Amino acid sequence: MVKVGSSSLTTAAGGLDPDRLERLVDALATRRSVGGQLVLVSSGAIAAGLAPLGLPARPRDLATQQAAASVGQMLLIERYAAAFGRAGLTVGQVLLTADDLVRRAHYRNASRTLERLLSLGVVPVVNENDAVATEEIRFGDNDRLAALVAHLVRADLLVLLSDVDGLYDGNPATPGTSRIAEVTGPRELAGIDIGSAGRVGLGTGGMVTKVEAARIAAAAGVPVVLTAASRAAEALAGAAIGTYFHRTGRRAAGRLLWLAHASTPRGALTLDDGAVRAVVQRRSSLLAAGIARVEGDFAAGDPVELRDERGLAVARGLVNFDAKEIPQLLGRSTPELARELGPAYEREIVHRDDLVLLDT
Repeated sequence: MVKVGSSSLTTAAGGLDPDRLERLVDALATRRSVGGQLVLVSSGAIAAGLAPLGLPARPRDLATQQAAASVGQMLLIERYAAAFGRAGLTVGQVLLTADDLVRRAHYRNASRTLERLLSLGVVPVVNENDAVATEEIRFGDNDRLAALVAHLVRADLLVLLSDVDGLYDGNPATPGTSRIAEVTGPRELAGIDIGSAGRVGLGTGGMVTKVEAARIAAAAGVPVVLTAASRAAEALAGAAIGTYFHRTGRRAAGRLLWLAHASTPRGALTLDDGAVRAVVQRRSSLLAAGIARVEGDFAAGDPVELRDERGLAVARGLVNFDAKEIPQLLGRSTPELARELGPAYEREIVHRDDLVLLDT
């Protein structure tokens, strides 16, 4: 699986660079020709839409970004279809929002679609659905989307293509800095300045988003290579280039990964110390008796944050009740609630199967 960013596909003026796109597709098609399957996560829709709309730079407001994405996505997929077509390969467009990896039914639909495309020999070209995504349901960057899709399709490897040939122990432009060849775990990154997330040029992220995506994928059992787009062919051929992030975990249940990294909490539940211990140490479900406070306006099935009494988020889960229902349940035992309010209230507030612990 490969992810490429806007800056690796566009000219300095903002339009798609046909030569860059063709070189990338040549590398991907060559790898595809020796067997296996391929998924491409590609940014570039908004950048591609700037010139046709007469926009001099990436717009800041969401509505104009959505308009540019609507126009640019057509141009982007046309170019991919033509380039892959010359190599005898068919592409399929898959546009996702964070909701598609948060809502269980949507997640299953996305999984089935991608699996079927791959079984038919199609190269799925995935992008965030910028034309309809709102701030609440945006991934924010395609690096994180790529990590989640790599897990979704059970990828053997995720290749993150950037403007630089790997992760450095400082600013690559500064004399004396060195490329980090391998990362075996998060501790090795302590003290390394990888900058901050933000919009640079036509892209929406930076090295920090790529390292975070690599951390997510590696923790889910997918190794990652981070290198320059110009070295895509070498990376796909298995050459020892860029920065290689070793697996740090095993494949988890799909919904737990998206719950931790793709969901936006719609509210929060503050837990007493006993409930925190039950959830974190014993991996138990959250019951009404252990909840001290409720915040937010959420509905049953929405993701919520579970916090300790200091306000530290310890877990995230899908809640079984609306926000307005929970206050009357606080501090009360499940048998008591069932006797007084009926069997529907015998449920957990958050079931342990719908709960994931957060790194604190």
